[in-house]
Amino acid sequence: MFTKEVMERFTELDFAVYDCIVKNEKHIYKITIKELAAMAHVSTATILRFCRKCGAKGYSEFKIRYKEYLEGKKEVLKDDKETELQSFITTIRSQDFQESLNKAHEYLVKSKCILFIGIGTSGILGKYGARYFSNVGYFSLFIDDPWLPILQNPSEGTVMIVLSESGTTRQTLFIASHLHQRGCPLISITNNANSVLAKMADCNISYHVTERMVNERNVTTQVPVLYIMETLAKKLYNNQQS
Repeated sequence: MFTKEVMERFTELDFAVYDCIVKNEKHIYKITIKELAAMAHVSTATILRFCRKCGAKGYSEFKIRYKEYLEGKKEVLKDDKETELQSFITTIRSQDFQESLNKAHEYLVKSKCILFIGIGTSGILGKYGARYFSNVGYFSLFIDDPWLPILQNPSEGTVMIVLSESGTTRQTLFIASHLHQRGCPLISITNNANSVLAKMADCNISYHVTERMVNERNVTTQVPVLYIMETLAKKLYNNQQS
């Protein structure tokens, strides 16, 4: 309900109303528009404008939507990781998944540098991946800054592993496309095999778990991404030993 886009339009008075609502969220359905106006030290007209900015036609509709919003927050936090992981285990056993791992390994085994790319949560995972690959003896770096200028050509032997749950993150696509056009092989790890990133990659590994949202933020499990990165790293290590 209170998305980034909505809150960017808030005035000082709107934030005063917002603050009162959040502090009294358990009782807001009992509070009249005049009572809320007195608490926030604003006019009832300000509250009506606030409601419209939040997508409600009036205060009564806002209270109904806000109650549904609070109840919805509780519903999406159900712990169903066992179902998600069982689904991923089924994916792991598929021939397509194993072929994707093997294809990625073929690119990586020839690499001299592995470059992990991701933004937000994917950036944190990329940092972990770079450290894990370095621990098994492969020189690895990561890019998690969406505004980092990528002007130079990648060195020979550089392979990208690009992480994006949706496969549609604009800045991730920009960086990946820039390096890909300069001859850097692209391995993508996504949740959606039909995403833009998956289709532009030389090799895509998709994990196909149910997308989860909380307060319009993505909380889809990233356990499959850790598994994929660690599996690839172990394959590389074992290849060195043989």
